[in-house]
Amino acid sequence: MYLVRHKKLTLSFGRIGLISDTHGLVRPQALSALKGSEIILHAGDIGRPEVLTALATIAPVIAIRGNNDREPWARNLPDVIHLTANGVPIQIIHNVNEIEGDPGGKFRIVVSGHSHKPGVWAREGVFFVNPGSAGPRRFKLPVALARLSLLGKRIRTKIVELKV
Repeated sequence: MYLVRHKKLTLSFGRIGLISDTHGLVRPQALSALKGSEIILHAGDIGRPEVLTALATIAPVIAIRGNNDREPWARNLPDVIHLTANGVPIQIIHNVNEIEGDPGGKFRIVVSGHSHKPGVWAREGVFFVNPGSAGPRRFKLPVALARLSLLGKRIRTKIVELKV
């Protein structure tokens, strides 16, 4: 099942899988690394609808459209999603450079993709998470995804580099 416009989530354990830039490729290593997620957030450049179907075998999926998702199947996917998971406001946007305004005060976490470069950084109280690319390798960047854990007020993130 994919959820596209779900706004409020209450997760039992706060385990969220983050993936981006699959570009039509679903690696078995990615599916394995996402097991145990209560929900999966895909930050765009999905590539094919079958990617979402495969991810949905692990957990419900919330996905946005990336700059390469221009086929008819992707028309109903939003460009940006704002949601709240376990009371934590989250924005999902494909290209972090396209954020309009200051996310501080509105969001605690911003999940993005686009650059294929995995990373976690904080700025003015906002955690920015780019899970990297779980799709075809680009340049010398790692193939990766991320895990996000929301436990009360604690936010934990982990970049998971896939062995491919």
